[in-house]
Amino acid sequence: MMCMALTTVLPETFTRAVSAMREVHPRQEIALEEVPPPTKLAPYSFAMGGSVLRHGEEVTTGRLILLHDPAGHEAWEGDTRLVCYVQAEVEADMAGDPLLPQVGWAWLVDALDSLTSGYRAIGGTVTLTTSSKFGGLHGPTTTDLELRASWTPLRVPVNDHLEAWCSLLASTAGLPPVGVASLPLRRT
Repeated sequence: MMCMALTTVLPETFTRAVSAMREVHPRQEIALEEVPPPTKLAPYSFAMGGSVLRHGEEVTTGRLILLHDPAGHEAWEGDTRLVCYVQAEVEADMAGDPLLPQVGWAWLVDALDSLTSGYRAIGGTVTLTTSSKFGGLHGPTTTDLELRASWTPLRVPVNDHLEAWCSLLASTAGLPPVGVASLPLRRT
């Protein structure tokens, strides 16, 4: 779903970026769909939602938002910006690791560093949230990792940026790299 200014002619940069994003086919564990974009961040916007399924269970979700302002933004260092959000429940043994936020950020940077088209002006946060359930909401304590970031692509189209974001989703979900099989744990 696109949010656009009231004009009927869309900027060519924006339409090329959206077309390229619609052509991305991620690995089978990742489901992508167009979702409503924010309407007040830029004159033109487009958003994709993603979720990672492992053994039929959703383990990671997120959004990647394409923003375009033909006038450009000084803070963006350009006229096109990508904004991402990723949330995943973290396994209990990882939740206490003080380096987990740095590892989460490294997953994003590693994915973006694999781009051939490049990026600049990156910024963001990694947040860990621990939830304990009480009363009628009984269950184990859980920890969620939330990564929020934005960056400016060096050129359009941005399909490789969507592919990098899918790689971030896979890393956050604990999926092995494509072509590598996970070995089942053997209990003795």
